[in-house]
Amino acid sequence: MILLDAAATTPVRRSALEAAWPYLTGVFGNPSSVHEPGLAAARGLTAAREGVAEFLGCRPAEVIFTSGGTEGANLCIKGLALASPRGRHLVTTRIEHEAVLESVAYLKRAHGFTVGYVETDATGLVSADALRSALHPDTALVSIGWANNEVGTVQDITELASVAHEFGALFHTDAVQAVAALPVDVRALGVDALSFSGHKLGAPKGSGAVFARAGLPLEPLLHGGGQERGRRSGTENVAWAVALRAALSDDDPVARRTRDAGRAVLARGGSDGDDGFETLLRSSSAMGGVLTGHPTQRLPRHASFVFPGINGETVLLELERRGIVASAGSACAAGRTEPSHVLLALGYTPDEASAALRFTWTADITAEQLREASVALAESVAAVRRQ
Repeated sequence: MILLDAAATTPVRRSALEAAWPYLTGVFGNPSSVHEPGLAAARGLTAAREGVAEFLGCRPAEVIFTSGGTEGANLCIKGLALASPRGRHLVTTRIEHEAVLESVAYLKRAHGFTVGYVETDATGLVSADALRSALHPDTALVSIGWANNEVGTVQDITELASVAHEFGALFHTDAVQAVAALPVDVRALGVDALSFSGHKLGAPKGSGAVFARAGLPLEPLLHGGGQERGRRSGTENVAWAVALRAALSDDDPVARRTRDAGRAVLARGGSDGDDGFETLLRSSSAMGGVLTGHPTQRLPRHASFVFPGINGETVLLELERRGIVASAGSACAAGRTEPSHVLLALGYTPDEASAALRFTWTADITAEQLREASVALAESVAAVRRQ
């Protein structure tokens, strides 16, 4: 079985599991306790926070541990918007993850916020001019994802954050996909808040973190004992925080290869130059597939297509029969029958959006495995068209 659905989740890396194990067994104290078991857990939590901060390029006090990308996006969007002394206007796009869109919808429904949606181009890119046209003098917050999970397009977050700041608005980015594939420096990005998930990058499900710039007012979602400096109450999951740090560390060989590939993509100005991507692109094009997302300004190890006239789910079944696991889009929309909201927002018809396939893989997938996948793709599409 060749797993090409890394945008949905990834296996826990050995380094993360080994780092977490002591905090699941011997060092199991509550980090708020003042006895030695608690102090030992607190030391582990502090080291994890320092490691995540080093990875993000921020101060440890600016790191908030969460349960993952959904909680992180909710905390950043609701927390920053509700605490903002500015107006009640929010800006986002229609291609965001549901965690962003539903958080914005909640603020509109329950707290009277108004929402502006920035138009993207057909590849999913947001231009600086498009963002400017959506901003108001009373815009409190802009939330735009760094990289789209369905089509792979990578935004120029530094430019977009700068535009938001011209209007006095705060800027949050959902970086769940980007942190798993690209080098991160929150100071260089210029964002006020960034959220990401651990299970997309080799840490356990239920792990994640938020960067929130020092001094920002942030209304917590969870109220209680005041952990995480009052921003996220609840006994901290030390084991998962330690695992997250380990998965992000360049000491992990897969993490190091992942980051090196991301640096190479950025150095080429966004050109993928990825043999696996090119292999799948050639196979897809030969079978009538159309690339979705930006052709070069996209995530490494991400290839997404629509195959007009066929059903994507049927192709996935054929692929799995041949030992290839891929997806039709966001796993967070699994079980729904409606077409992808991302592809519809990019101008695809419902039938085209239902013909989508996405291949995403980790750095330890080999070129030979990707060639095998490309052959299986061609065979699967041909089999469906014969039906």
